[in-house]
Amino acid sequence: MSQTNHDNSLQEVHQSIDPSLASNKWKKVLAFFGPAYLVSVGYMDPGNWATDIAGGSAFGYTLIWVLLMSNLMALVLQSFSARLGIVQGRDLAQCSRAVYPQAVNFVLYIFAEIAIAACDLAEVLGMAIGLNLLFGIPMLWGVLITTLDTVLLLYLQKLGMRKLEAFIIALITVIGGCFLVELFFAKPVWGDVAKGFVPSIPNSAALYIAIGIIGATIMPHNLYLHSSLVQTRKINRDDKSIKRALKLNNIDSAIALNIAFLVNAAILVVGGAVFYVHGHHDVASLQDAHQLLAPLMGSKWASYLFAIALIAAGQSSTITGTLAGQIVMEGYLRLRINPLVRRLLTRLLAIVPTVIVILVAGDKMLNQMLIFSQVLLSMQLSFAVIPLVHFVSDKQQMGKFALTLKTKIVAWLVTAIIVALNMKLFFETVADWLRGTNSLIVQYLIMSGALLVLIVLAITFFYPFILKRKEAHINIHKNDAAQALGAGNVAPFRKIALALDFSDKDQRVIQYTQLLAPKDSTLILIHIVESASAKLIGDEAQDLETRNDQEHLAEYEKYFIDKGFQAKGILGFRNRSKEIARIINENNCDLLVIGSHGHKAMGDMLFGETINSVRHLVGIPIFIAR
Repeated sequence: MSQTNHDNSLQEVHQSIDPSLASNKWKKVLAFFGPAYLVSVGYMDPGNWATDIAGGSAFGYTLIWVLLMSNLMALVLQSFSARLGIVQGRDLAQCSRAVYPQAVNFVLYIFAEIAIAACDLAEVLGMAIGLNLLFGIPMLWGVLITTLDTVLLLYLQKLGMRKLEAFIIALITVIGGCFLVELFFAKPVWGDVAKGFVPSIPNSAALYIAIGIIGATIMPHNLYLHSSLVQTRKINRDDKSIKRALKLNNIDSAIALNIAFLVNAAILVVGGAVFYVHGHHDVASLQDAHQLLAPLMGSKWASYLFAIALIAAGQSSTITGTLAGQIVMEGYLRLRINPLVRRLLTRLLAIVPTVIVILVAGDKMLNQMLIFSQVLLSMQLSFAVIPLVHFVSDKQQMGKFALTLKTKIVAWLVTAIIVALNMKLFFETVADWLRGTNSLIVQYLIMSGALLVLIVLAITFFYPFILKRKEAHINIHKNDAAQALGAGNVAPFRKIALALDFSDKDQRVIQYTQLLAPKDSTLILIHIVESASAKLIGDEAQDLETRNDQEHLAEYEKYFIDKGFQAKGILGFRNRSKEIARIINENNCDLLVIGSHGHKAMGDMLFGETINSVRHLVGIPIFIAR
């Protein structure tokens, strides 16, 4: 486990595909196609099946308009996600880390991980149910078998992005082909299907399923995923190349997400044509759907194809969920762990509660878990959508590619719909939980959690506006320009602090220091010891790392003394930012030169949160050596 020492999203495949190397024009165009297909599998995972079948069996074709609306909103949001990654060269998690306060980012990270765990729960259940339906494997064993797809994912990643994309497209083809045949068996009345595109919500149960459909369709982790995957294509940074990349990725998204819509619509239509029409209005489980398909449709292949498509959907979705988990962890925390460990961690978060439910309640609760996972995803969606719209609207970061006024209105309208539906469901859920317990402690915890969610939601929305106002006030007004230009001379730097991490990044710090420092100045060389014992007992630590750091610092001192400077090395312990600030203030330094880190044991990047923290603790200029 280590901190990433780069700013590239999915570093191992970043810009790994160069469309300019393609042999002809069409191959260059096709080289951009692929990321949206990895995203689209999240729109047709087993969680979608549960909500689609529940909606089709209970309300016929009435809720098909929700699928269409969700797909249109997904197209808008995924295009924004691709735009963010292409223009800024950062994924959604990285942009959030750069804008929001650290505490808010940590909560957003937790919410994103919950969403990914909920998504993975649906995939685990879908795969296990598919294996049970096709081969008769018990659900408990099916859930445990799903851990083996870790090996498949790692193998596909080693083959490269194009091979991974080809595998996903093959699975999508299997899913689409299976449901095309299912529609042939179901023989729906297409006139009645068309009526389903007229918006209507019959009752509160339909609203619950509709919100579940939205949560299953527009997944939070897909917004993180898409903003990263588009960066696997290497493009020139001129406006023409960026505009072309945006256009081709929008086409890619339109094709892939419309395929996902057709698959979801086919599932709902099959549910309506087979179950609702025959009076089976409470078919909410995938197992019941599988058992009823063959007798109601008159062909055993209907059940077989259903199970095959279910396994393909679960397998394809689990791959993209893992990539999203990596993006979220690296983006928010700049923390990279072994891909195998990351995959197992994500999977265990889904498997452990599933196994517990199977052992305690048996298989009968699994479908409720599926639908709940999708509602949970929907409730997390606001915390990804609001920052995304803020970031693609930011003219300072997006330049000419920022959203136009009309597009921005559409974006916030979509966001308002999502937030309104989610808040209605959120308050209803909290009210149900409060009614379900008489314990004051539990009620207090529920209310505290609800309040935290509302506070974070408000900060997520308002903070970027507040930040822009603050930045707008940091300028020299025209009337004060003459006074500012005529200000007195600035004294030369006499005591310069250097933040060192004993990596190759120190070379730039040293080079710039020699350019900035007069020969008679004093250099304060600062290094923060990061060993476990140093964090625990501070300057009393005399472990191997502390002794090595003292020796390195002595070498740096000698180097500067030989160059004619006065130099003094000081080790700091425990909190990096506070220690750097303390040493600077105690030694009356008048300039800090700082760079990015390379020390593996350090908990963060110096050119990251350390600078943001230190600059609030000291009153001197800070020079960032890059």
